[in-house]
Amino acid sequence: MEFEVIQGDIAAQSADALVNAANTSLRMGSGVAGALKRAAGSGLHDEAVAKGPVGLGNVATTEAYSLDADYVVHAAAMPADGDATADSIHAATRNTLQEADALDCESVVLPALGCGIAGFDFDDGVRIICEEIAAFDPESLGDVSLIAYDDDEFERMCEVAAEGRA
Repeated sequence: MEFEVIQGDIAAQSADALVNAANTSLRMGSGVAGALKRAAGSGLHDEAVAKGPVGLGNVATTEAYSLDADYVVHAAAMPADGDATADSIHAATRNTLQEADALDCESVVLPALGCGIAGFDFDDGVRIICEEIAAFDPESLGDVSLIAYDDDEFERMCEVAAEGRA
């Protein structure tokens, strides 16, 4: 399975599945969720909320609407009223990869789940995500991209990912 770190707006990416950094309610507010919601249209938010709530670390899948993807996997790395934990990031990442693979996706783009407004340390969160990607044994999934929005996050993500490969 190929793995790379990329930079850009997740809502502008092309992949079989794009991943939303969600909370357990699946309500789409700001950050990654806001970017996806703005680009996809209100149907994405409405369908996500209808599938929630989900357990911490679990996922729900919706159509991608106007996004250049087949699916959006909503990964609940944080509770609706709290912060992400190492366990919730491990579970959300693992369940995201399993869901994309079960949907016969060949490519997936995911953000730093549980970091940002979810309150988990960025570098530690990226390490956890990289560990889960490295441990995953896919059937169909062949291309996993971890996306950073800004220059600083991209540089840090690249450094952490490189540490994990060394």
